[in-house]
Amino acid sequence: MFFTLLQADIVAQPVAQEMSFSLIEMAKKGGWLMLVLLLLSILALYIFGKKWWMIRQAQKVDKNFMFDIRDYIQDGKIDSAKTLCSKYDNPVARMVEAGVCRVGKPLGDIRTAVENVGNVEVARLEKGLPFLATIAGGAPMIGFLGTVMGMVQAFFNMSMAGNNIDITLLSSGIYTAMITTVGGLIVGILAFFGYNILTSKISDLVANMESATIEFMDLLEQKR
Repeated sequence: MFFTLLQADIVAQPVAQEMSFSLIEMAKKGGWLMLVLLLLSILALYIFGKKWWMIRQAQKVDKNFMFDIRDYIQDGKIDSAKTLCSKYDNPVARMVEAGVCRVGKPLGDIRTAVENVGNVEVARLEKGLPFLATIAGGAPMIGFLGTVMGMVQAFFNMSMAGNNIDITLLSSGIYTAMITTVGGLIVGILAFFGYNILTSKISDLVANMESATIEFMDLLEQKR
């Protein structure tokens, strides 16, 4: 009985070793479409990382910034207000600077200048997001394309084999069909979540920019 179990274990070990393979080997089974998905995943990570850093830098605003601007404008120190704005590299500071540079002009002109700068800043932050959204939608479609191509290859191998159909003839096509689908879904899901995270961050930043614009315009109206 002991020798029988030992022999069974020896036979099972090579089988287990043959069935285990790395993710890289799985990706190779997916064919050339996996290279396309790999490229899209790298681009998605690059866009997400770059935009995340830009948004994080744009959100760095000193809590006392608007209070200092208020004090400078009320004291008539316009040049000091401009200098303070130039010290900060963020959308709120650039919007306020555009308004400070036009102090003394009609409030409508000042508001238009501030809003124009805000629109430019938002467009700069949103640049590249449509491509990330395209990856989120296009990667699964590329995976499904691999599925169709893999099934076509599998049926072609079956037709060429005639009556001598062997499961090994279908393996390469089935691998391509399944693995590209998994790869496309993974890339698409990650890009989708990344896109929504960035748009949510930008929406919060836009709300802060609008709040700063209202506070600045109220300050100018009170001064008059």
